[in-house]
Amino acid sequence: MTALGTGTLVPQLLPLHGIGGRQDLPIPFGLAVGGAAVAIALSFVVLGLAWRNPKYRGDASGKPLPAAITRTVDADWFRWLVRLFGLAVFLYAMVSLVFGVDRLTNPIFGFIYILVWVGLVPISLALGPVWRALNPLRTVHLLLCKAIRQPPSKGLLELPAWVGLWPAALGIFAFTWLELVAPDRATIPVLQGWIALYVVIVLFGAVLFGDRWFSTADPFEVYASLMARLSPWGRRTDGALVVRRPLENLDGLKPRPGLVGMVAALLGSTAYDGFSNSSAWIGWAQNTDYSMTLLGTCALILFILFVLVTYSGATLLAGRLSHTTRRALPGLFAHSVVPIVLGYVVAHYLTLFILEGQRTLIYLSDPLSNGANVFGTGLLAVNTGITNHSGTIAVLQVLAVVGGHLLGVISAHDRAVALFPRHKALAGQLPLLVVMVGYTTGGLLLLFSS
Repeated sequence: MTALGTGTLVPQLLPLHGIGGRQDLPIPFGLAVGGAAVAIALSFVVLGLAWRNPKYRGDASGKPLPAAITRTVDADWFRWLVRLFGLAVFLYAMVSLVFGVDRLTNPIFGFIYILVWVGLVPISLALGPVWRALNPLRTVHLLLCKAIRQPPSKGLLELPAWVGLWPAALGIFAFTWLELVAPDRATIPVLQGWIALYVVIVLFGAVLFGDRWFSTADPFEVYASLMARLSPWGRRTDGALVVRRPLENLDGLKPRPGLVGMVAALLGSTAYDGFSNSSAWIGWAQNTDYSMTLLGTCALILFILFVLVTYSGATLLAGRLSHTTRRALPGLFAHSVVPIVLGYVVAHYLTLFILEGQRTLIYLSDPLSNGANVFGTGLLAVNTGITNHSGTIAVLQVLAVVGGHLLGVISAHDRAVALFPRHKALAGQLPLLVVMVGYTTGGLLLLFSS
């Protein structure tokens, strides 16, 4: 996360991507990368021998929670409590955006780039699809609909089915471009402009198409919903609130237009984040005659397109090898990329979230202080003890990347044995295996490239 993780924004911050490096690994880096690739390949062989029938039932599975919990979660008073809490936090943070001083310690930067963007992941993993209720723009739209006595699902136009998640995928690109590429992104006017544009597009779309627009166009809500598929909480097809295995929950993700674009945008942008921090890229880009903004934009697009093309090509080739030629195969296997995205996020942003999350919360205790007179009081300070465990962090980063890919292989295998003829299922997965091994080694190289 260049916006808060390097000297570009806050010079005094620790180089958070560099807390764990190659030199901190307990084994040689080359051996770690090779071992990770072998682990992915061996898991494929083991699954092929021991997992010959689909085991996941998606949204049809799950153990119902006690009725009292379901009644509470479904109660109108509880839903409104969550909605108003999310709206209140948003409005409180916006005080810094509208009235705060334009300097690097303004807490709005940490609120948007750390607490919201990175924090969506742990919140969704721990609580499930809670962002749908916390989303402040949903609450604003709902309040407006109640004021004019119109159902929130009713819009002026019908949203075409082919739109799918493409607006959200474009929103992810727009946000990561702001975060990683945009010039002067660490200034209040630029952030104000982006947030104003985001609010207008999302709310105007909700007026046109009803509240279904949020689940198809709001990049933060769609991202949080994908991550929530890896939580143990979900809804069964009969509406019951249930607890289930995270990968079984993930299996319930339905393919939609734009889903492949969404996961490609998430994975590609995170990979670009690691690449953009590498000394090789920075040294080369600074010695060219082109602007860093142009080069960064092109590189970000190329990373996203690379994931989109390699993943889609692998799934289509898998269909041909298994004699299952379906144009929908990329969407049917897209859920297997979600654990990989999670692994990349944990590896890249864990230390950033822990350290800068503390700093942001301290700044937000007085949203107009802009960080002034907070430190040195002896009352509030950031606990930087994690920086003393660089070796452990480096190992956790490797495990996060490899673990995400292993979960992706398991999800893809279960879907393959459900879709492909039994005698062709293993051969059909070979292209996906090659791509996932490539993502694993490439991800580790990018992670430790700086």
